[in-house]
Amino acid sequence: MTGGAFIQRSPVIFEKNVDSTSINLVITLGGDGTILHASSLFREGPVPPVLSFSLGTLGFLLPFHIESYQKAIAHAFSGHATVLPRMRLACRLLDANGDHRSGSASGFQLMNEVTLHRGRSPHLAMIDAYIDGQHLTESLSDGLIISTPTGSTAYSLSSGGPIVHPSMKALLLTPICPRSLSFRPLLLPGTCRVELRISRKSRAPVEVSMDGQDVRLLHPDQSVVVEASPYPIPCINRPPETRRSTTPEETVVTKAPTQESDGWVRDINRLLHFNTSFKSSALVHTPHEKE
Repeated sequence: MTGGAFIQRSPVIFEKNVDSTSINLVITLGGDGTILHASSLFREGPVPPVLSFSLGTLGFLLPFHIESYQKAIAHAFSGHATVLPRMRLACRLLDANGDHRSGSASGFQLMNEVTLHRGRSPHLAMIDAYIDGQHLTESLSDGLIISTPTGSTAYSLSSGGPIVHPSMKALLLTPICPRSLSFRPLLLPGTCRVELRISRKSRAPVEVSMDGQDVRLLHPDQSVVVEASPYPIPCINRPPETRRSTTPEETVVTKAPTQESDGWVRDINRLLHFNTSFKSSALVHTPHEKE
């Protein structure tokens, strides 16, 4: 069976104003950034399942290599593949009066994170953080990151944030180089509404970046409001593996009970080399050195 067998008509160019409910499946070819771009195309309503293929690069969002496309597509259409609904963020930009800023009334749907950063300014960013309307802190730092569990292995991880399993529904607030050493990353419930407001005392505007694709400026008293999106992105995973248990009576085929978790554990060990100790160069010898 070939991939072409599934195409019933000539492909058309997708436009953002097209009704997404008419799309049954999204196939991405590339890296993690390609999936982020696909997610950004669906700003309203449910997202169709996404089947992602790697073109030689490794990433947390790429369960299939392009060489296995025939088998992966066959599994998807036969119903044997598993789906992981990855949480997205609903993000809105507000002006000083609390109204939607021009050009952002529909908001943004983000798969990884929204980042506030001082950018080229030599001054630290001064940002007030609110959780469900309550003032949490005034941050003086290079910036702040609000990420999804999927985004916890991206910019947030480089800034000292924890690794969060993608099946969780949570918001991760991570400071970027804060002036206070007691400002640690926070893992918040997915029901929280987080507002990051540029302080009136801020000496410069702050750049806001959404999934690394859209960069805008926020001036004092302007803010970004972030909460969990009601529309996650369903990512197709590998089908559950089977294992055979041979008994004197019969051979039983059972599904591995934690296949989704096992894939995540495998990825953080293979891609991040999780908790891998440094080896002393004095203990590592090549065959030539041993002779």
